[in-house]
Amino acid sequence: MTPDDSLAYLYRLQQFGIKLGLQNVRELLHRLGDPQARLRCLHVAGTNGKGSVSVLLAEILRHAGNHVGLYTSPHLHCFTERIRINGELLELERLPPLVEQLRAASSGLPVTFFEAATALALLAFREAGVTVAVLETGMGGRLDATNVVAPELCLITPVSLDHQEHLGETLAAIAAEKAGIIKPGVAVVSGVQAAEAAEVIAAVAARCGAPLWQAGRDFTWGGDHAGMWVRAPGVELDGLTCALPGAHQLDNFAQALAGAARLRQNGWLLPDTALRRAGLSARWPGRLEWWGDPPVVLLDGAHNAAGVAALARYLAEITERPVLLVAGLSGSRRPDAVLAPLRGRLRALYATAVPEGVAVRPAELVAWAQQSELAARAFPAPDQALAAALAEREAGEVVVVAGSLYLVAAVRALLGGGAAVKTVGAGASPQNVARECGCKA
Repeated sequence: MTPDDSLAYLYRLQQFGIKLGLQNVRELLHRLGDPQARLRCLHVAGTNGKGSVSVLLAEILRHAGNHVGLYTSPHLHCFTERIRINGELLELERLPPLVEQLRAASSGLPVTFFEAATALALLAFREAGVTVAVLETGMGGRLDATNVVAPELCLITPVSLDHQEHLGETLAAIAAEKAGIIKPGVAVVSGVQAAEAAEVIAAVAARCGAPLWQAGRDFTWGGDHAGMWVRAPGVELDGLTCALPGAHQLDNFAQALAGAARLRQNGWLLPDTALRRAGLSARWPGRLEWWGDPPVVLLDGAHNAAGVAALARYLAEITERPVLLVAGLSGSRRPDAVLAPLRGRLRALYATAVPEGVAVRPAELVAWAQQSELAARAFPAPDQALAAALAEREAGEVVVVAGSLYLVAAVRALLGGGAAVKTVGAGASPQNVARECGCKA
C-alpha cells in the first residue's frame, strides 16, 4: 500500500457520511488495542475557536518539554494536517502501515471517515510514543468520535449556532451536545459564552462534579497582541505576545493559558516560559491569513454568523475601506444568517461554488446580495471569482475569501500555499492569480 492508496481508502469512507455515536469507534479502538488507554488527553469542544485553542495548548505543552500529539479537523490541503506530533505533520510515508492496521481492524464495521481518522490519530500517537494528546472534537461533543478518551482536562470554546441539523436548533441544545465531553470530576475551562450556553455548561459540570472555570469570572485578560496580560489562579503574566491575528484570538490564548493554569494545579510542570513561547510560535493557516506583498488577500475560515462577526470586527480594526468578498457556503447554511455581519463592510460579492461536499448554490448568495442592494456575481469556480475580484480591486482595497474552509483551501492552493486544486478555470492559472496580488505561486 502506498501513501496514495492509503488516502484513497480513507476518502472512500466518506460514503458513510456523518454518523454520531460511539459504538463503532469504541469497537474499532478495542480491536486496535485501545491506543488511547495510555495517553494523557486534553479534550476541546466548542463552535468557534476550538482549533486555535487546541493549537495554543499543544504549543504550551510542547515548549514545556512534552511529547505532544495534536488532532484537529478539517484539513486544508492534506489529510496529515489533522495529525501533528511535536508541531510537525504526520509524514505521508507513515500512513500505509497505520492504514493497513486500521483496515484490518475495521473488517465488518461500517466505519465513517471521521471515526477512522480519529482512530488513526490515536494509533499514530501510540506508535510515536506521544505522552500527551490534545484532541479537538469534530462537530459536537457528546456523540463525537473523540469522546472515547478519558481526558485530564476539558475545554469548551464559545458556543454558537451551527450544524443545527445535527446538534439541535437552539443554543441551549447545542451547548448540551458540546458539554457532553465533560467527565465526572474532570476540570473544565469554558471560554466566553452567551448566557444561555454558559447556564447549560455550568449545569452539566455541576451534575458531573467537574470543577468549572468560566472566562471573565475565574480568569481574566486584556491588552493587545503585542502586550497582553492574563490573570488566572496560579498564573499572573504580563507582556505576552500573540501571533494569531484578531481580537478573538486573545480570548482563545487566554483560555489556553487558563487551561495550563488548571493543569498546573494538577501537578503538571508548565513553566511561564512555555506559556509565553506558545503565543509566539502558534500558527493556524487559513484563519485571518494574509497573502501578497503588500498584503491584499485575506483568507479566513469563518463559516457561521459568530465567525463572520469576528472577521467583521477584525476588518473594522484594519481598514476603513469597503472590501471585496469572495464567498461560498457549505452544507445548508443560509446566506442571510451567515454573511449578515459583513453586509456593511462590502462593496461587492463574488459568489462561487465550494469545491468539496454539499454546498449552497452561488445563485443563492447572489440573491441575498441583491436583496441587500449589493453588487454581486456568481462564478463556477474559486479561481474565476478570485481573478475577477483582484481585477476589480481598487488601490487600498482588500479581497476577503471566507464562508468555507474548503473554499479557503482552494484559494490558498491557487496562491501557492498548498496542493493544487483539481479544477482551474480558463484564463486564471494559479501563477496568474498569484501574480495579480503579488504572491509567489
